[in-house]
Amino acid sequence: MKNRLVQKALSLAITMALLLVALMMISDVVRDRIYNRDRAVQSVVNSTAGSQTLFGPVLAQRCSREVSGKDSEGRVETRLVSFQRYALPDEISHQTRAEMQPRARGLYQVNTFLMHDKLVARFAPGNQLQGKPEGGAVRHCDAPRLVLPLSDPRGIRSATLQVDGKPLPLEPGTGHGVYTRGLQTKPLTAASGNDSSAIEVVVLLQLMGTERLAFVPLGGTNQVSMQADWPHPSFGGNFLPLSREISDQGFNASWSIPALASSARQAFVQERSLCSLGTPDTNYPYATEESQCLEQFGTSFIDPVNPYSLSDRATKYGLLFVVLTFVAVAMFEVLKKLRVHPVQYLLVGSALCIFFLLLISLSEHLGFSQAYAIGAGACVLLLGYYASHILGSLRRGLPFAALIALMYGLLFVLLQLEQTALAVGSLALFAVLAIVMVATRKVDWYAFGKGDAPEPIPTPAPKTFAPRPQESA
Repeated sequence: MKNRLVQKALSLAITMALLLVALMMISDVVRDRIYNRDRAVQSVVNSTAGSQTLFGPVLAQRCSREVSGKDSEGRVETRLVSFQRYALPDEISHQTRAEMQPRARGLYQVNTFLMHDKLVARFAPGNQLQGKPEGGAVRHCDAPRLVLPLSDPRGIRSATLQVDGKPLPLEPGTGHGVYTRGLQTKPLTAASGNDSSAIEVVVLLQLMGTERLAFVPLGGTNQVSMQADWPHPSFGGNFLPLSREISDQGFNASWSIPALASSARQAFVQERSLCSLGTPDTNYPYATEESQCLEQFGTSFIDPVNPYSLSDRATKYGLLFVVLTFVAVAMFEVLKKLRVHPVQYLLVGSALCIFFLLLISLSEHLGFSQAYAIGAGACVLLLGYYASHILGSLRRGLPFAALIALMYGLLFVLLQLEQTALAVGSLALFAVLAIVMVATRKVDWYAFGKGDAPEPIPTPAPKTFAPRPQESA
């Protein structure tokens, strides 16, 4: 324990352990705020409407057939079994415009939208109703109805439907056994439900939703043109748009999907589950695999500068921040032959940890960039002032403050990057290691590690007294 380097390493290890506990507590605070934000989103969803998925319209017909079998006593009995037959449209086109109407729940903002959609669907002559089960004779079929399933009909603000230019009243529900939510018409007339006649359906729909808007390609051809005043779309699902234009004022996107490229028509007849852009929708039967979901496409209205996700990412760099700062202090200590106490290391690390708490708290009231600038600026000034005292002069404190500011700038760049964050971070760490190795290339670590032995106290020489000279007479 006489080796000063070993003593300093042990004391710094204890200091790092204390700071790691503080960083873990701050990470818990960030996760708690993220949880509260998710609860706020769910509260808005419960009060308005959730993510929206549209599919249809579909021509549906309820039929019944006779099934013969034996009962428990062996007697033959005949019973009626109901089933659905469908006619899927040959063409579907959507002209969609979404207006963002953000809602706030306390400190948390939720991206809600109001969609204006003009849907045109065409059923060609000879489009037969399908879905008749094998076995048994069809005994009775009701008149067909037009069905428009929706993931959350609570968001409907207005809806009108015309068949061949004639308006038809709409009723809530679909009458479907699986896709129960949505709208339906009354039974169509014989002429409209005839397989030999063409049908053109026009639906004007105003629909409110939260964060996501998607479509299921049930048509033989599916054309969707979407316009919105949100500059940060995240296109997802099974199909990306053929064209898109994104600006600060919003975006325009268009899709064109033929039935040959999608299995949605067969999946609808098989009554597969509806998922929300890859996530099973709780309003419908749960699907554990993506292959069990209806194919769909659409967009999510995301906030790329989400203060909670960015703060969570920033806290993951907290330990690295502390280590790099300790390396900078140790460099001054080695090269300038200074002595910095472990308590001073602890105070410097505490200031770095407080930054992440400032970041999440201020970003809830200000923009993330403003919160980051205020928190980083305050920490740089504090650490620069403190370093000028522990390092012995302002001339040494200013370069230390510049290094801290450089690290904050690098962290901000890493938070803005997604695909190249790992490459930039690894290159920065390599540069830091290279600087340390070059700066300490001439340091004699063996001599630095030896304890400072006290200088020997010189032993005074014994005093000698010369005989006094005798006085001459």
